[in-house]
Amino acid sequence: MTTLILDTLDYATKLKAGGFSEQQAEAQARALAEVLERQIVTKAEAVEHENNLRRDIAGVRADLTRDIEALRVELKRDIRESELKLEARLSETKADLTRWVIGVGILQATVVIGVLMKVAKLI
Repeated sequence: MTTLILDTLDYATKLKAGGFSEQQAEAQARALAEVLERQIVTKAEAVEHENNLRRDIAGVRADLTRDIEALRVELKRDIRESELKLEARLSETKADLTRWVIGVGILQATVVIGVLMKVAKLI
């Protein structure tokens, strides 16, 4: 971890050189040092924050895994329902097609028999 080092004496000297009084320069240096000290994160704080993030990520990962599995189950159920509906429609279509083929076959046979009877009467 990076450590910030502030040389308050050097800072105060530079402030004095810039026109600050000795008292003002020292007060500024102390104030800046205090602000920086409060803003710097300790290694323990960083580790704690990292652990909290890891825990949060693990929770999100567990939630996502659970949600994905629930979606997978729902999708499988939806696919199976769709398959059953398609099978039922195919059965209905097959039955309708069979009725039409039989009906057309009977109609053709009737027409052929009728034509043959007409031809037989003509002979």
